Amino acid sequence: MTTIDEKHSGPLLADMSSSQCDALCTQLREDLVRSVSQTGGHLAANLGIVELMVAIHQVMDPSQDRLVFDVGHQCYIHKMLTGRGEAMNTIRQFGGLSGFPKPKESVHDAFIAGHASNSVAVAVGMAQARDFLGKDYKVAALIGDGALTGGLAYEGLTNGGACKGQLLVILNDNGMSITRNVGGVAEHLARQRLKPQYLSFKKFYRRVMNTNFVGRKVYRFTHHLKESLKHTLLPCSMFENMGFTYLGPVNGHNVEALARILRYALDLEGPVLLHVRTVKGKGYPPAEKNPDAFHGVAPFDPETGEPQKAAGENFSAVFGRKLLDLANTDKRVCALTAAMSSGTGLEEFAQKLPERFFDVGIEEGGAVSIASGMASQGAIPVFAVYSTFLQRAYDMLLHDAAIDNLHVVLGVDRAGLSGEDGETHHGVFDVAYLSSVPGMRIYCPASFEELRAMLRHAVENGSRRIIMGLGGSATNDGGCGCAAALGAVFRRSDGQEFCPVGASLSEIESIDFMPVKTLLSGVDISVMCDVTNPLYGPEGAAYVFAPQKGADAATTAILDKQLRAFGSTLLRETGVDAAQIPGAGAAGGMGAGCAALLGAALKPGIEAILDAVDLDGQLEGADLVITGEGRLDSQSLRGKVLSGVTRRAALRGIPVVAIVGGVDDSAYAAYELGVGAIFSINRLAVPFREAAPRSAENYRRTLEDVMRLIRLFT
Repeated sequence: MTTIDEKHSGPLLADMSSSQCDALCTQLREDLVRSVSQTGGHLAANLGIVELMVAIHQVMDPSQDRLVFDVGHQCYIHKMLTGRGEAMNTIRQFGGLSGFPKPKESVHDAFIAGHASNSVAVAVGMAQARDFLGKDYKVAALIGDGALTGGLAYEGLTNGGACKGQLLVILNDNGMSITRNVGGVAEHLARQRLKPQYLSFKKFYRRVMNTNFVGRKVYRFTHHLKESLKHTLLPCSMFENMGFTYLGPVNGHNVEALARILRYALDLEGPVLLHVRTVKGKGYPPAEKNPDAFHGVAPFDPETGEPQKAAGENFSAVFGRKLLDLANTDKRVCALTAAMSSGTGLEEFAQKLPERFFDVGIEEGGAVSIASGMASQGAIPVFAVYSTFLQRAYDMLLHDAAIDNLHVVLGVDRAGLSGEDGETHHGVFDVAYLSSVPGMRIYCPASFEELRAMLRHAVENGSRRIIMGLGGSATNDGGCGCAAALGAVFRRSDGQEFCPVGASLSEIESIDFMPVKTLLSGVDISVMCDVTNPLYGPEGAAYVFAPQKGADAATTAILDKQLRAFGSTLLRETGVDAAQIPGAGAAGGMGAGCAALLGAALKPGIEAILDAVDLDGQLEGADLVITGEGRLDSQSLRGKVLSGVTRRAALRGIPVVAIVGGVDDSAYAAYELGVGAIFSINRLAVPFREAAPRSAENYRRTLEDVMRLIRLFT
């Protein structure tokens, strides 16, 4: 028996008898199942294309001719027939064979593949380059009926129909989605058209009739008559309307017949579409019975088809279940996918809420446009998509979703390095390009619990809300300065406007955030009280701090007043004498000492502070927290509280921007405390341009540096 290890070339395959081809196909399937059962990979599609791939290699030399795969899932047999059979046990492994065509791996791989629907356009480009450069080779594109649902495929067909030179498009139809029922007469005529006698006569008739003027006129008349009859009785005239010669449908599991029709198709000048019908999973009973389950598989038992180990919990499954829960409580929620319902965890959603589940096929751009249309009418669409495929929808994100600020939720799956699938499937560009979309907010869950919380927040909070913390010391260089820089108007009890920078917070009677809302296009700005100061006295917030080095007399007087207010409140509420609080010389300052006493008298320190100001309630529905801190260190009360705020915000997918006073260790402390200026996974503090600013104008100059970041959320 002929073995694959002999490294078959085109000429050797061409000389094989029908029985030898059948034996080779059987062995290819056995070797394929054995290798994929060990490594995992794409199985069913490759099982269904064995005979077609053998026939293609009989009539084409892929080292010279150009065979362009679409997606590339079905390239395993091609690799086995081009000298890589012995390395199949390394496929999709580090340092091993790629699971997709890869020109750097072999001269037989004409073009990179991994994404869908581009093969026809690529082949058109190759054919046109061949013709104007005067080269001589055959060009063929192999595309499945699934990839034919993508609009890019039709763009390629539109341009391919105008080609003058040789161009072959092989349509691998394993879903019967192109011509489900063609009728007995059409089937009979199709078989007659593919008989060797008919094909030979057709070539002879065309050659003879083109020898003179009269013959050409007769040929045009008979050709027009034949085409009219064919369009009446045969399916798929769409391809012929686009300029292609249509051949088929052909049985995709007969090597001899396939090789014959392929030779004829490759000899024709101009664009040809060969329609081949195959059975996905052919020759391996478990895959034939359930081809979808064996499309992409983990290692399994080749005897039974059962996976070697049960699949564990994953982000996709958690996402799908949480989305179903949200949809059950809100009839506006619906789910979209681009032919990836299983991979994105939406199968249960599709079964239980079919009227709100939409599989649009391989058209990621179309899915975003459809979702935008839904959102414009009051629905809440959630589009689940692999990160690498969302790249194809960038224009629609900008034009259809972002301009009108529509509430479209993207469930981006497979973010990060994809491992086995290689560079065509890495999800490493999403943060870069999505952060450039106006109004886009990016949540990056690090756990299942964060995923559930962030998905709920994204679905339930379409409007944007910013929480602005009015923090800082008594001579407030923090949140009030940030608010003033954004345009907020501060008034004293007498109604007079004033700049809060360098003033005491006790002077603030009211704050008008309307200018900020105008600046940020209607964003809901809510004021978050100073969470570092949990107790309130009769004169307002009682601030806890240590006297700063070099403080002037006016500042000291304010400190004394507020310390007295705090002391009386603390004694009344907890029975703790303020005199017991360590002074400024203690590690972490007076605030840290106070936190320790509060922890002993009430609940554990920091959590008591956060609960006392109802932080969870204030964060509900927020999209961004902005806090201003004059100085930070990880041991101080402010540092510990800010860390707690950031932690609780992260559980809701809410990023925190910290603006710190002075280019000093405060910036590094903000990093340590987990502050995220852009995303919850990116820790960043934006330092002021100069040391501790004392004017609203200086804040405005500083805020120019961070407004770009803030607007990412608005």
